[in-house]
This record gives sequence, structure tokens and C-alpha cells, in this order.
Amino acid sequence: RVLDEWAQRNLLAAGVRDLHEQHRVMMVEQRRAHQPGWGVAELFSADTIDLALGAKAKAGLLRDMTDLANRGGKVYDEEGLFKELVAREEAASTAIGEGVALLHPRFHDPYMFEESFIAYGRSDRPIFFGAADGEATRHFFLVCSTDHEMHLHILARLAILAHGTDLVERLDAAQTADDALSAVAACETSYRT
Repeated sequence: RVLDEWAQRNLLAAGVRDLHEQHRVMMVEQRRAHQPGWGVAELFSADTIDLALGAKAKAGLLRDMTDLANRGGKVYDEEGLFKELVAREEAASTAIGEGVALLHPRFHDPYMFEESFIAYGRSDRPIFFGAADGEATRHFFLVCSTDHEMHLHILARLAILAHGTDLVERLDAAQTADDALSAVAACETSYRT
């Protein structure tokens, strides 16, 4: 658990070049690059996307994202998830800059979720979430993974898409959950090529 938390912190604090290298190594080691369905777009669903989160501060946002994840019906312990998100943010912010945060539980116990998935929420107003660039955050991805290695892969992949593609701009323009799904899929496809 301690090593997993250390890896998460280092991954979120990495620069774009380091993220690309870490992601490349993960892809080769896991041989995911040539397997169908290895991307993150498949982990999103319309029922866990909310484009109008009303929270005004970090605590309310964490509760909103927990509720959003629970709507998908794959969370076994909603209160446990919320407590893990709070503990993770107390340890270090999951905001990665450029208006994006990659929320996730501090530890990944297989009994917390039925299967891996990602919830996405866009805040109505920017929330100061502790990003290193000092900017407020509007885009919140909640990574719910049942597998430690896949969890790190998902974090790296989302960080690369947020910093290396026009994902943030596309999500800003999204009017519906389907628009958000299309934005993630399009950015992932453009990154692969």
C-alpha cells in the first residue's frame, strides 16, 4: 500500500516528458499497447458524468464526486470511498494543473468496486484544489480501479490526455454526457496515432 501511494504521488507530480516515458514503460511491461480495450475511454459511461457540479469547495466536491460514482451502481462502499478520497487529498492534492484533478482513493482494495471505471465531473465554478500551478480546477476525474497496476496506467493515461491533447478544451465545450464521452474517445484516438 505504501509503495502504491508513493507511485501515485510521483506520477501526479511528474512533468509531461516524464509522464510519457512512464506511460510507455507501463504499456510495454503490461503489453497493453496491442490489446483491444486497453484505453481509458472504455471506462467512462454517461451515468457517471456530470457537467454541472455545484460544489463551492473541496469537501463538497469530494462528496459530489462520490455520489456521482455511486450512481453507476459499481461502488460497494460509498462512505468508504468518500473517506479514502478525503484521506488522499489530505496526503497531497490530486490536482495536476491546467484545471484538472485526478481523484482516486489512497488505497485500492478489490472489495470497494464491482469493476474499474472512471467518473467525470465538471464544476460550475473553478475550485482551488491545490494544483502546483496555482490555478483553480474545473475538471475532475475519479479513478475507481480494482487493480493496482491498471490504476497507475489509468492515472498516467489521463494525465497525458489532459496535458498532451485538447481534451480540456473539448470538455469545456461539451453540452451533454455523450459529448464528454466523444471528447475522451477522440483525444485518446488522436494520441494513439
